[in-house]
Formats: sequence, C-alpha cells, structure tokens
Amino acid sequence: MTILLAGCGDLGTEAGLRFAAAGHRVVGWRRTPAKLPAEIEGAAADLSTAELPPVPADTAAVVVAVAADSPTEAAYRAAYVDGLSNVLDALERDGVTPRRVLFVSSTAVYGDAGGGWVDERTTPAPGGFSGRILREAEELLEKRLRGTGTAPVSLRLGGIYGPGRTRLIDQVRGGTAVIPDDPRYTNRIHRDDAARAIVHLCTMAGEPAPVYVGVDDDPAELGAVLRFLASELGLEVPPSGSAGEARGGNKRCSNTLLRGTGFSFAYPTFREGYRDILAGVGVRHP
Repeated sequence: MTILLAGCGDLGTEAGLRFAAAGHRVVGWRRTPAKLPAEIEGAAADLSTAELPPVPADTAAVVVAVAADSPTEAAYRAAYVDGLSNVLDALERDGVTPRRVLFVSSTAVYGDAGGGWVDERTTPAPGGFSGRILREAEELLEKRLRGTGTAPVSLRLGGIYGPGRTRLIDQVRGGTAVIPDDPRYTNRIHRDDAARAIVHLCTMAGEPAPVYVGVDDDPAELGAVLRFLASELGLEVPPSGSAGEARGGNKRCSNTLLRGTGFSFAYPTFREGYRDILAGVGVRHP
C-alpha cells in the first residue's frame, strides 16, 4: 500500500517515517526532495502549481500537510486552498481513488470561545484569515470528495510543539515570557503525537469521521505552562501582565472523538512532552 504525502515538511516527514516503519511504501512531494530521509521516496513538487508528479496507482491514502510561506492571506490561500485543490486535481487526472485523503487543518477554525469547550460538533467561527482559509479548505475537501468513494478527513491540530518547536521554552529562557493577567487556555499536541494521529486515522480499520480535533488531554492555562517550564529550567517565574492577543483564541478543545477511535497519546499533557524535550537538550527536571 502506497501513502502519498503531499507536503513533506517536519510533520509530514515524521508521519512518513512512521508509515514506512509500519511497512508502507511512502512517496513524499516536496520542493526540495533531496532533504527527505531514505525511507521516503521524494518527488519534486510545488503544490501551488498544477504541474504535479504522477500519483502512484496503488495510493491508499493521501496526507495533505502544507505550510504557508508567510503569515499573509495570499500565502495561506496559495498553500491551503490552491494546494489542496491541485492535489485533488492530480488524483482526478490520474484516475486514482484512495481510501482516504487527510487534510492537516487547525483548531484556528474555531476562533475564540471565551474559555469554553469546543469539539467536532462546534460550529466553526474563525476570527482571522488563517482560520477562515483553513475552513474553506476543509469545505473544499468535503465537496470535492463527496460521492467519489474516498473518505475526506480534516485533522484540526492544536499548537504543535516538540523538537525544534520550542517557542515557550525560548521565551522563558530569554526572559520575555509573560503570564497573562486573565486566565487563558491553550491547546497543544506534541509533534510526534500529531504524526501518530495522522498514521492512525489513515490506516485504522473503521470508517473515519470527517473531522477530528487533534490536541492532548490538557487544555492548560498558559500561566500554568509557563510556571511549569520555569520550574523545570530552574528559573524565576515569569512576571504577570498584558500578554497581548491570544494566538489561538481562548478555548478548551476536546480530544474525546479521537481517543474514541482507539488512539492513545505518548505525551498526554504538556508536562510529559516538555520534559522529554528538555531531557533531549540536557536539562533535567528536579
């Protein structure tokens, strides 16, 4: 069974390695395929164009995991809407009908919920262009695959952290972290768990739902995370104050549906995940 990774950056590559370890042939489309590990068959591709490589005839699942070149509306549209559309066009062009196409989306589609809970049944209400464009891409996926025999799956990931994704650690270390005056919930998932969720949803025996929320078990208050990191690093607790606008909106995302598929987390909360990262860079917790 061949898995096609349309977009093969950090997350896509990690998922690809896990697909390969499970015995699948993995093909990765990327602008710079020479950077891919040997386990992934690289093919040069720019998803923002219609000139995409041939799709392997035995492709069982396609993972669309792209990233915008810059934080602008035009870049987001080119990456997520145009990129997804071009991948779906390539499937039609080559007459390939995979079992599933998984689009890596974001909890940004929910916007701000005032600290309330959201899940797959919550009506998306994006507050910025990023969430609006991602929701447009989700709707495009559902519309284009309706009646084709291919199951569309949108995986709405929270903030990804992990190797090379250490923004909060860097802020605490650098003395720039601020604990918000008002409680602010945050939702995250370790990079490795995000990759594992992609593999799980593409290969599980049961029919997947059209949408899953990909976050860990603990939608933690940002202040709790910053205090934890300061303690682990042996540093002073960051000061409280105005922390600016919430990056992902103030909400608590539920992973109940994802867990209900039999998926389990290697890093169920930020504590396990950040301790693993800090251990990897030589920082031991007390």
